[in-house]
Amino acid sequence: MNRKGFIGGSDAVKIMAGDWYHLWKIKTGRVESDDLSRNLAVQMGVLTESLNLSWFEHEYDKLIHQHQLEIKRKAPLKGTIDGMVKGTNAIIEAKHTYGGNNMESVIDYYMAQIQFYCYLAEADGCYLSVLFGNNTWRCSYVSYSESYIATMLDAVQEFWGYVERDEEPINYDIPLQVSTDKILVDDMVRRDARFDNEFMDAAVTYTQYQQHNVVFENAKKSLKEMVADNEREVYCDQISIRRDKRGSLRINTRKEK
Repeated sequence: MNRKGFIGGSDAVKIMAGDWYHLWKIKTGRVESDDLSRNLAVQMGVLTESLNLSWFEHEYDKLIHQHQLEIKRKAPLKGTIDGMVKGTNAIIEAKHTYGGNNMESVIDYYMAQIQFYCYLAEADGCYLSVLFGNNTWRCSYVSYSESYIATMLDAVQEFWGYVERDEEPINYDIPLQVSTDKILVDDMVRRDARFDNEFMDAAVTYTQYQQHNVVFENAKKSLKEMVADNEREVYCDQISIRRDKRGSLRINTRKEK
């Protein structure tokens, strides 16, 4: 696919991720864009898109129209949107990821593309419809963020300047630090509580006791495994392990005399 002459949604992801140099080589014709025809993950996403979108229509009782809608805005911005959701001012994007992934990670990874397409379509938000592996489907509504778009468009224009000048972008290999905590996802935000002393104190206590509980459960399991089938009790100064009439093992602490 020829990706010269414009910036698309996947390009926006790369720009925000700090992958400027390789993208610059593609946009200036120094290298060919990646051949995705043999990329299994990409092709599975293509083949499952219709199922994904029809599942959304059934679950949300909404219809999708204007499939594969190509939109151009002020040069060099161009993108192809999976569809528009009837009765709303929202777009929809269908994704297919591996079964062990989670929705927050998918949203974070595709945030740049989601906001880019919302900007192109002048949409209020995007339904992100995701198939996980072969047995799970999730969908979240990601609202349009003017602040995120402003930062992204500045980065896109700066990158495009390097393309037009045929000048190598140097020191653009670090992701742009843009907080997405305030972007509404299903009408809710995230909060960074690292500077909330009360929350942090409770979090430390929680993790410490969680670790202690894991150690406790592992020790409990090990102790029971050390009781032979013909032993009704195993004891020491600290504990006693007794077998009840049903054969279950009970651990009790021994009182100091």
